[in-house]
Amino acid sequence: MLTLSPLANNVKLCAILLVVNMTLSKRGDYVVRSALALARAWPGGEPRKIREVVAEMGVPQTFASQILADLVRAGLATSKAGKDGGYRLARSPEEIPLVAVVEAGEGPLRAERCALGEGPCRWDDVCPLHDTWRAATEALRQVLGTTSLADLVARDVAIEEGRAGPPVDPHRHGGASLEVDDWVHVEAGVDVLEAYLHHEERVAALVEAAYEAADALREELLPAGHPWAPAQAFATCSALSAEQVSRGSRGVARAGADRSFRIAWEAVTGDGSTSHAELELAARPVDPERTEIRVAGRLRPPGSGAPEEPDAKLQARLVQVALRALLRNLARELASQLTSPAERSEPRGVKPVTRSRHPRAASAV
Repeated sequence: MLTLSPLANNVKLCAILLVVNMTLSKRGDYVVRSALALARAWPGGEPRKIREVVAEMGVPQTFASQILADLVRAGLATSKAGKDGGYRLARSPEEIPLVAVVEAGEGPLRAERCALGEGPCRWDDVCPLHDTWRAATEALRQVLGTTSLADLVARDVAIEEGRAGPPVDPHRHGGASLEVDDWVHVEAGVDVLEAYLHHEERVAALVEAAYEAADALREELLPAGHPWAPAQAFATCSALSAEQVSRGSRGVARAGADRSFRIAWEAVTGDGSTSHAELELAARPVDPERTEIRVAGRLRPPGSGAPEEPDAKLQARLVQVALRALLRNLARELASQLTSPAERSEPRGVKPVTRSRHPRAASAV
């Protein structure tokens, strides 16, 4: 959602802007999200894979390559093929104005026809709204032009860390995500956990199995509700640096954690509902053979925001069941890594994944 708070003193201009739909199109929305993902990765110097942008920013897998290509065509990003390839900003976030990012998805922010459409003959050359509308458009471009992608990253980090207060006029996009927090002891060392998380397809399979557990409860309590399963999940896992841990807002990585990770996923259920999660996982050694894993973050359940979504208490219960199942299966999988090699080829307790790892898109661009 775009706001023009720096123009609040210009009452006449703000009144004119009330008639404008101040939202991005789906394509513009996804372009800004993708640019934000690349900007956040800029300090590390590593390119971002399509799957990482999909899981972290909720960009539909079906359109992610098109969206990132928009940034490349606009000269804002570069792409590199191959195992070590991906997408990266063409220059630093401080040098990229937000207007360039928005226009990469929306096209030029300039009126191509009269705002009032066809009118009396005396409007053939110019209409009475022309000058005011042009001034409003230029004011919008000026605000976006003086806001850099780095400013957007700073705001995003402040929100993530809980340092940003709520906006004056919040407009929720989609349904609410829920806070989650749980922990488990596993019969494995931290090194085994880190090695397991490198196999993102296995983590995605754990997510799918966890959604099946939540769906079993949903069918019992609310048969007509939005299904959690079958689900196709796409997950990304990355280690958190010491700097990221020190400024993290979840708190899970501060209590003696040996290593910390960020896990994000997108899951699409059978009825096309999407679910997103962004979690922080902290691993603290209990002894050389046991590890305490604590997870905290936010999870948006399937069907969230729909008129017929379950009540808040049931949603919270389903979310907790899914997270508990995820941790239980993860503990089982880590323990299996220390037993027979035959069990290492497929996650035990999780169905073998034979289908495509690309979830269906829930919305069109």
